[in-house]
Amino acid sequence: MWMALATTIFTTMVAVASSAASTVTFVFGDSLTEVGNNNYLSYSLARSNYPWYGVDYDGGRATGRFTNGRTIGDIISKKLGIPSPPPYLSLAQNDDALLKGVNYASGGAGILNDTGLYFIQRMSFDDQIQNFNKTREVIKAKIGAEAAAKLCSEAIYFIGLGSNDYVNNYLQPFLADSQQYTYDEFVELLIGTLEGQLKRLYQLGARKMVFHGLGPLGCIPSQRVKSKTGQCLKRVNEWVVEFNSKVQKLIASLNRQLPQAKLSFADTYGDVYDLIQNPTAYGFKVSNTSCCKVDTDIGGLCLPNSKLCPNRKDYVFWDAFHPSDAANAVLADKLFSRLFSPIPSSAPTPTPAPSP
Repeated sequence: MWMALATTIFTTMVAVASSAASTVTFVFGDSLTEVGNNNYLSYSLARSNYPWYGVDYDGGRATGRFTNGRTIGDIISKKLGIPSPPPYLSLAQNDDALLKGVNYASGGAGILNDTGLYFIQRMSFDDQIQNFNKTREVIKAKIGAEAAAKLCSEAIYFIGLGSNDYVNNYLQPFLADSQQYTYDEFVELLIGTLEGQLKRLYQLGARKMVFHGLGPLGCIPSQRVKSKTGQCLKRVNEWVVEFNSKVQKLIASLNRQLPQAKLSFADTYGDVYDLIQNPTAYGFKVSNTSCCKVDTDIGGLCLPNSKLCPNRKDYVFWDAFHPSDAANAVLADKLFSRLFSPIPSSAPTPTPAPSP
């Protein structure tokens, strides 16, 4: 069953790649995929529209991306031969650009609405889905209901959320969720909420949805500093592996329940873990700390008065949470190959998942 499902999904993705010029993509996510929405939220504390962010982006300017250069989404868009979708909040309500794809991602966002509460303003997954519905209504008004339904059903929906539900929610001992729920209760809350959200997108016309699984959060700099030895936090990684496993099962269930649904799970945990554990194999030198010398006691972002490393391409991480442009390039290559390359007719035996 898994093999048949994978074949269907990959065949669809390859077909999309072959007609990339007409591909429409809608992006939902957090700071890993944001391209500037939070710049338009006046009171948001989850913003990166200042130096040294964007120092390696075109023009060397900060755009609201939480890295020194490109996001994984930027790189995949270029590989598809399409522009990276613009931030939703940068567009006029009736902008024709809405027909070509939109990025709704917002730094600090989570699956749960109370995730990232201390950032004051951010757009949760529910908020992003509401904004997509507004986009859908505009598209219907512009090209008619039938053409709009076709556009929405043929578009690709990239979804990457969940990191903040851990890093900026459950792993913060002073927040309510960490005190109110056991871990088993919390992960079931996440999965139950996500199920409703994916069904909502389906009801709005989405069919080809790619959910980007979580990486080893226990190995990001903001978490490693909590270890006396500076190592990855094993328990956090175990939680992430469990979350990813439950999402995969959810996606398989939704594909059985929902007619014409083509949901897929992009599992990059192993790729990110290998990059962190074996940085020299990919041309990096440092993976246990960030290029930008950040203060994790005041958020872990790269502030204008922060000091940068001598060679940004040597570092896997840009700040305490986010990969560098060079790391994003490596991970985007792997993800693109997984999503848009045909799989062999006789698949090899899968290798065991890496140890958390």
